[in-house]
Amino acid sequence: MRLKLVIFSLIFSPVIILDLVTKRWALEALSFSSHELFGGLIPLTLAFNKGAAFGIRIGEDSRWFFVPVTIVALALLGIFLKQASERDFLRILSISLIISGAIGNLYDRVRWSRGVVDFIGPIDLGIGDFPIFNVADMAISCGAVLLAVSFWFDEQTHSKSTGPETFSEVQKSAPTNELPHGEIS
Repeated sequence: MRLKLVIFSLIFSPVIILDLVTKRWALEALSFSSHELFGGLIPLTLAFNKGAAFGIRIGEDSRWFFVPVTIVALALLGIFLKQASERDFLRILSISLIISGAIGNLYDRVRWSRGVVDFIGPIDLGIGDFPIFNVADMAISCGAVLLAVSFWFDEQTHSKSTGPETFSEVQKSAPTNELPHGEIS
């Protein structure tokens, strides 16, 4: 468990600090005008998201829905982290990223009614705009993808260890409806 806590700490601290510092910067620098990075490729625009990812909202002030949901999700992620093998670095990394990002956004939801501070975007994809997001959102998204990959690796390992069943093995284990020899139904 000690190694898990070390990895978690190494992920959590930088993500939270970077999230808080960049949100504070966005509140100060972007309140009256937007900026751009990489020659306009990435616009920086201050926005407040009262909903979930991509602005999904439930009612007028949905933060009181998302605060307890986030707390329950954090508890489940804590259980996943505790159950993860000490050597499953991908699982530990992914859960640490998700928890860090969730706490970063939870802080905004609890501290004020304005919503989560978002500031990166909207990014023009040519077919539409990618929504405005923040560092915590990046940690959650990257962590979720890595967690899915971790589960996929587990599935691949499990299927290799049990080995594929042959048709004859399946046929032997399947229940039969045959009557004892010589009986007629």
